Amino acid sequence: MEEVLNRLAVEAVLAAPGRDESLIPIYSLLGEMRTLCAGQPAVVEPIDALLPEFERCLEAASPLSAPLVGRLRVLVEWLPGALEAWRQGVAVTPSAPAAPAAGAGPAPTADSPDVLLTLDLAEESRDLLAEFYGEALEHLQQIEAALLALERSFEDGEALHAIFRSFHTIKGNAGFLGLAPMNLLAHEVESLLDLARNGRLRLNSAIITEILRSRDALQALIEQVGRALKTGQVPDRVVPIRHLIRSVRQLAAGSAAPAAAIPPAAAVEPVAADAIAPAPPAPEAPAAPGLSERGAEASRTVRVAIEKLDSLMDVVGELVIVQSQLTETAHRAGAADPSLQRDVAQLNRIAKELQRTAMGLRMIPIKPAFQKMERLARDLACAEGKKVDFVTSGEATELDRTVVEEIGDPLVHMVRNALDHGLETPAERLAQGKPEAGALRLRAYHEGGSVIVELRDDGRGIDPAKVLAKAKRLGLVEAEAQPDRDEIFGLIFLPGFSTVEKITSVSGRGVGMDVVKRNIERLRGKIEVDSEVGQGTVFKIKLPLTLAIIDGLVVRVGDDRFILPSTSVQMALRPVRRDVVRVQGCGEVLDWHGRLLPLHRLHRHFGIPARAQEPWDGIVVIVEASGKLCALLVDEMISKQEVVIKSLGAFLQGLAGVSGGAILGDGSIALILDPATLLQAA
Repeated sequence: MEEVLNRLAVEAVLAAPGRDESLIPIYSLLGEMRTLCAGQPAVVEPIDALLPEFERCLEAASPLSAPLVGRLRVLVEWLPGALEAWRQGVAVTPSAPAAPAAGAGPAPTADSPDVLLTLDLAEESRDLLAEFYGEALEHLQQIEAALLALERSFEDGEALHAIFRSFHTIKGNAGFLGLAPMNLLAHEVESLLDLARNGRLRLNSAIITEILRSRDALQALIEQVGRALKTGQVPDRVVPIRHLIRSVRQLAAGSAAPAAAIPPAAAVEPVAADAIAPAPPAPEAPAAPGLSERGAEASRTVRVAIEKLDSLMDVVGELVIVQSQLTETAHRAGAADPSLQRDVAQLNRIAKELQRTAMGLRMIPIKPAFQKMERLARDLACAEGKKVDFVTSGEATELDRTVVEEIGDPLVHMVRNALDHGLETPAERLAQGKPEAGALRLRAYHEGGSVIVELRDDGRGIDPAKVLAKAKRLGLVEAEAQPDRDEIFGLIFLPGFSTVEKITSVSGRGVGMDVVKRNIERLRGKIEVDSEVGQGTVFKIKLPLTLAIIDGLVVRVGDDRFILPSTSVQMALRPVRRDVVRVQGCGEVLDWHGRLLPLHRLHRHFGIPARAQEPWDGIVVIVEASGKLCALLVDEMISKQEVVIKSLGAFLQGLAGVSGGAILGDGSIALILDPATLLQAA
């Protein structure tokens, strides 16, 4: 508190009428002083009388006036004695009445026009803005998670204090960097949260909703900062915040009922110093359990640009390729040079460890994607008039950064479908003997070398008979066809397919699930569905841990080698002559345990010579793509190994049946096959 008072006194001395350099620092320091003195109304009231005047100057981008500077200096001279009286427990002598400054005009209202976010993109400011951008996004993520936890239990004092600290940090940093709209909105929400912390406001869902809306507006403002840093162009769009400020002030004005006491275990933690500008210390109080450990963990981390990680991964990939080539050379040299064999073995161990470490740097928890789904479920349930008990687990499961970013859109479609026509309304659930609130479970876990993301609900379920009937009516399935249960569930991923009779703003147009499957397959994953009518539905997504390295089966066709992803390979066999049948007009099929699988010859697709002209002279690899099985004819299988995926460049981009390339140990290039597009082309 003494530090804030000293800084405020310095700014008051430096403040000059007709200038605006001290405007933002003074406004920010007054807000911080108000927060620190929240327990003493006699100290807060004079500060509250001045804050709207400085807010008006910020809104109008006008300089300080002489009367306003004079009132500020009177306040600064009065504050030390008032604070000393407060510490000694004696009555605080009231400050002189604070009349509006001459010519200051009316205080800002929530109906004042919104202002554009102004940024200083000079070279010396860009580093500070970049640091603020990254830190603010983390705070907003923490705010959303804590708000959702707080809504489940309004007595969660630790969550409330965590939200207050994040808004406080954003407000202080925004004020320091001159981001006035962000500073104003964060200050209003911070004041509202302060009332809840001090027991003068009882939290409810309406308050949580307004804070979430304010958090979204702050994110829009912060994203403007990110775009400006990337493009070098200042924002040209105003983010509306005045309606949010009006709502927050109205909620604060109605804070008459005392809130329940905050549990002692969730006492206020001192506000940590921030990376851009020192934040003022909060009133001393015992730290919440576990908070100091989190702070220590944060101090052991470092922020690294994504481009640097990608570059490191590329270099490690090149090292792995060279290591494979050296190993191949050493094998050809034989045992004539034991020292060479020893050195190559040591290089292999180091290269594998370096590769594992570099892969670990790209791995991030799936928690950010899950957290967005929790917010989505809450908002959709409110809009649909439904109740949902949304529970996540396995948020610490780590995946490649790209996979975590790309899985967001598929999860959005699935959660929207589950809430819109998966879960019933409360009245329908009660009539069926179910709990009023529907259960929606999202979890992630490891299974073998993959990660499973599972979404489970206890709603209506999917009726296979209804799905099949609709598919036949749309001409997607032959009228006499009798597909099995798994094939029927696979129909919901066809473009334009939907069993919903009524189109809503959320779903029902048959657009979405085909995109879900396409996006998941682009990540080299697959999706499975299981459902019971009246019991619920389970969607299971199987994803690879990383997109940088693939575990593949190396096969030979003529003089060329190809790599099939191991996740797509079901079996490899040498068929007998009687199992291969030629169907007039349809090509060849393989009779595999009573199932007729289409047989494709790789050498015909790529137009290359092959040694095995007949299936029984070569090897048939059975692969799965998009839920369907087929057989690929190759000359021979060579090995199973991990390879680093390389892009083929723009010239070969979009080549049917090929997803990339890899450099093998002997230096030759092998194409990595994509079974899904390969079968479509065939």
